[in-house]
Amino acid sequence: MTQRFATPTAGEALAAALSAEYAAIYAYGPIGVRLTGAARDAARQAEAAHRRRRDALVVQLSTAGGTVPADRAGYALPFPVTDRASALRLAVEVEERTAAHWRAALAATTGADRDLALAALVDYAVRSTRWRRTAGVAPLTVPFPGRPA
Repeated sequence: MTQRFATPTAGEALAAALSAEYAAIYAYGPIGVRLTGAARDAARQAEAAHRRRRDALVVQLSTAGGTVPADRAGYALPFPVTDRASALRLAVEVEERTAAHWRAALAATTGADRDLALAALVDYAVRSTRWRRTAGVAPLTVPFPGRPA
């Protein structure tokens, strides 16, 4: 028997992307404290980018009368962040996971919402590549950003 999944509405897809933005912002706390110099600056810039996108989504969803998911007090990290290497690994994963939510939003959106989703996907794909380069991880790029491996 084949299981079919319903395609989310644009509002649901954007709400899921907003939840991913919340989690990304949370993750940059433990990431930033384990980095120094240019890498710490990059983490601050990444967190600020996620905050800007979060804020824009909250306004957009609430003005459109959509559901704005609540932020949680905390999020479970996929592994302990204890040093520079694990912080960089988490930074790559955060950008890839967030990109995956925006990639999913592409299928459910049109017009300006689709442009927003594409811009976010590209932004996070580029940022994950930069984190891979900083971490010395190969390959630097993935064939289809935001797609599960």
